[in-house]
Amino acid sequence: MRFLGVRGRAADAAQLALDFEPPAPPPPPAPRTAEELLARLRELGLQGITRCRLTHNRTVMVSYKAGELRIHEGYLAAPPDVLQAVVAFVGGRTRAARRAAQAVILAFRIERPAAERRPSRPRERTRPEDEPLARALAEHHARLNARHFGGQLAAIPVRVSRRLKTRLGHYAMAAPGGDGAEIVIGYRHLRRHGWEETLHTLLHEMVHQWQDEVGLPVDHGRAFRAKARAVGITPSARRLVGGGGRAAPTRPARSPAAEQLSGSPPARTPLAASSPPRRRR
Repeated sequence: MRFLGVRGRAADAAQLALDFEPPAPPPPPAPRTAEELLARLRELGLQGITRCRLTHNRTVMVSYKAGELRIHEGYLAAPPDVLQAVVAFVGGRTRAARRAAQAVILAFRIERPAAERRPSRPRERTRPEDEPLARALAEHHARLNARHFGGQLAAIPVRVSRRLKTRLGHYAMAAPGGDGAEIVIGYRHLRRHGWEETLHTLLHEMVHQWQDEVGLPVDHGRAFRAKARAVGITPSARRLVGGGGRAAPTRPARSPAAEQLSGSPPARTPLAASSPPRRRR
């Protein structure tokens, strides 16, 4: 009986302790404006940003430049872990940290209003007979990665496309919850212009991959031109191929998600990324 009594008293004490535990504070309400979102991000540790602008741009979900953060309005409803990833993306000091933050940001699904939704076109697959070409391009990607990027770029698929008629190739950014990043090279380009020109195009697209992975806008702006010169390719969206004639375009592919985020150290931050609008190179 003594033992039971001790247990009973202990249980009563525990019950009393539980009865007096304060309830957990309710989660803060979701921000409704750019100012409220900026305040929330600052609470999570955001530094160096003085202005926040909400956008409707689904190709660049998050970017920052000159103290201004541009972020898709859909992130007003993002949970704390995603907002913390935005902070990490803007303030990340290493490529690995920004990549990890970008993955979290892009994984957050922003629903498009029903009136704006269109059925997405599935990505083309490399034809079986073109697989040897795709494998050879992947091997060149690895060599060029080691030579010009210190082996820091991710090993992504290089697809051969027979749909490309006027363009030489493009870089497709990862889609949140969908296809991963890839480089696409036109079959017609390879057959008409040969391997030397094709590898020039491949390196062009790898510069776009580099932009994406370090958190820069995927475009043909100043950062692209500087990196293109550094790796020894034409620093523009178009170039003459095949010994003359007209300038052939290449372009970064549109990604269904974020800016990629689109921004990164120099000025912008890719996020989760999204990708920039398609442009002819």
